Amino acid sequence: MITAQHLRKRYGGRNGKTAVSDLSFTVRPGTVTGFLGPNGAGKSTTMRMILGLDAPTSGLVTVGGRAYAAHPAPLTEVGALLEARSAHPGRTARHHLRALALTHGIPKSRVMEVLDLTGLTEAADRRVKGFSLGMSQRLGIAATSLGDPATLVLDEPVNGLDPEGVRWIRTLLTSLAAEGRTVLVSSHLMSEMALTADHLIVIGRDRLLADTTVAGFVRDSGAASVRVVTPEPETLSRPPAASPPPATARASSSSPRSTWTSTPTPDSAPEPPVSSSRTPSRRTSSPAYARSLPETPSWPPASPAASPNPR
Repeated sequence: MITAQHLRKRYGGRNGKTAVSDLSFTVRPGTVTGFLGPNGAGKSTTMRMILGLDAPTSGLVTVGGRAYAAHPAPLTEVGALLEARSAHPGRTARHHLRALALTHGIPKSRVMEVLDLTGLTEAADRRVKGFSLGMSQRLGIAATSLGDPATLVLDEPVNGLDPEGVRWIRTLLTSLAAEGRTVLVSSHLMSEMALTADHLIVIGRDRLLADTTVAGFVRDSGAASVRVVTPEPETLSRPPAASPPPATARASSSSPRSTWTSTPTPDSAPEPPVSSSRTPSRRTSSPAYARSLPETPSWPPASPAASPNPR
């Protein structure tokens, strides 16, 4: 669990800039918590304070009930990814993870496990300087998982990943939360958080804006009403004018073939159609048309009367 109480961070002294102001929240285990906000809102600064990289001007933040620096083996308590390209470019992926494992007595077998977990087994002996951004992200996630920590802090982990990698990280984070781990993931994309996170912490202008579920945030942010400001309020309160009733009958003669539109009433019978230069189809079933058509001759025609032989 991550707990922040009245965090405040100011850079530059008296005339400096406040990056975070009076920020309090709790990241609980068993859920993926999205840390959402625009660029420059203070997300990365807050994560650095969680990991002890920046000291807060005031306030307190703990991970698992104590400050990050107070953990005897931090890698086994908190897995963190703040910068994808943090590995030494001259090392291979295997050597980078092996160096981290040696600092905490983690066996070599675990290095191969996380390489397989992140899909980097085939690239294990390639130098990191040749990695794409997506591969560097995978290597960083492998490093966060090395100590099998109970808490993970990831700063925009989907950057640089292809669609398959994005789906993979979503599945990974969901499975880690299902195991009871605490997962904090930052992003500035609401669409991504809606598909990944269960809970949202939203900050903006260096302060907390929302601490709620994804469903609650979407519901509360929806526009249930529209506010209209006008210098003529009486116009808005006036009921709309009634629409004119439809015409009972209307004929259009814009073309040689006139069309007829009629609306019969109970007291009147259907009227015959307007004359047209073209004989209506004999297939119509309308009584009005039927009365105006000549009788259809039978087929084949009857034999003509016998006539005397001219011879």
